[in-house]
Amino acid sequence: MNSDMMEALENIEREKGISVEIMLEALANALVTAYKRLPNAAEEALVEIDAETGDIRVIAQELDEEGNVTREWDDTPEDFGRIAAQTAKQVILQRIREAEREMKYEEYAGREGDIVTGIIQQTDARYTLLDLGKVEALLPQAEQVQNERYEHGSRLKAYIVEVRKTAKGPQIVVSRTHPGLVKRLFELEVPEIVDGVVEIKAIAREPGHRTKLAVASNDNNVDPVGACVGARGSRVRMVVNELRGEKVDIVPYSENSEEFVMKALAPARVREVRIHTETGTAEVIVPDFQLSLAIGKEGQNARLAARLTGWRVDIKSETQLQEEEAGGGVEYAEGEWVKNESGELVWQPAEGGEAISAAEAGYAAPDPTVVAAKEGDGNGAAGDEAATATRRTCVGCRRTAEPHELVRLARAPDGAMAVGAGPGRGAWLCASTTAACFEQAVGRRVLERALRTRLTAAELASLRAKLLEPLKNGGERE
Repeated sequence: MNSDMMEALENIEREKGISVEIMLEALANALVTAYKRLPNAAEEALVEIDAETGDIRVIAQELDEEGNVTREWDDTPEDFGRIAAQTAKQVILQRIREAEREMKYEEYAGREGDIVTGIIQQTDARYTLLDLGKVEALLPQAEQVQNERYEHGSRLKAYIVEVRKTAKGPQIVVSRTHPGLVKRLFELEVPEIVDGVVEIKAIAREPGHRTKLAVASNDNNVDPVGACVGARGSRVRMVVNELRGEKVDIVPYSENSEEFVMKALAPARVREVRIHTETGTAEVIVPDFQLSLAIGKEGQNARLAARLTGWRVDIKSETQLQEEEAGGGVEYAEGEWVKNESGELVWQPAEGGEAISAAEAGYAAPDPTVVAAKEGDGNGAAGDEAATATRRTCVGCRRTAEPHELVRLARAPDGAMAVGAGPGRGAWLCASTTAACFEQAVGRRVLERALRTRLTAAELASLRAKLLEPLKNGGERE
């Protein structure tokens, strides 16, 4: 029986890759436990198994108070062979299952970031199972592309994002939305990437819709974009087919930020790019007819270009740029030209505050005769016209009122938002119903149009707090 057992262990070693020594060690530990369950068994014992013959001996031990062995004797039970056979079967089967789980885990443990091909086995609302051969991979709902349909029995490539070690074996989590999937697919199709001649510098992806890829060449004789596209688009077509129709834009990478942003906005043609390092913004100027193409559907093209380049992209048409430059880029608080004590013409904001000289305001000095007409007693046509000109319209409820009945919001040249007088593009709200008018203006998006800027949720919250703070304190605005 012992020789048969050793022969069986050797066969398992050849078939499963589990060494005989590991199985004998596990069997010896199990036999010690089985021996101690017998009546009159010694408190301390060990089991010796001859690796050549398979003979099993139980060596009982007697220990002193310090744990040293003082006596040993052979205490192998007469029917221990039957017990050993039963125990060996259980231990070996258990060890085989553990070894197989460990081998499967080791096979995939270092493969995070790799791509695998599996057969779709099961799909439900929570996840999709892929059969990878020896193991199954889990494709969670969050890692699935929204418009993709996974049919049972079809083959699918996926990107490994995590390998977990569980009691039932390795659990492999894969993704179809990860940008790394696109990178690995191009590595399969483009040998130049594997050889290091062409390098993928950056990827920006909106799964199921569009991906932008920036590539560079380490060889002046190799065109990185052409290498990725392939002859008549054969290489990029294979990637698009695997992504089930997702559009892929391949652009050349450049160390020059202006050039890189310009290329990243393809297929739109860009006239000029201005980099503002202090704000991390790339100001992009495009022809009027290219504005919608540069922004893309729901802002997708501009959004992907910003992720690809790492710059905040601000796209303007040539007409918008001309309007801003014509106004000096700054619109000061409403007011009028008056003479100060020294007779100099200055700009006095309607809400009060310090007057600004013509040079400081960036304007040429107005015609004194016009100022004199506006300084009349108000009984003539000029006086009525000046009085009408000072009335302002609330952007929320559209009510027209005097400036002292309204509250002004201003966007300073540096982009900061403020409440009250000051230089910058402005918008007006009713002072008596500030909260309601503010919410109406935000809801209809007229506040952003009046200020010519996009307001984040944090900026809106800050403005709302500034407007309501005087009311909460029971005071009045200055």
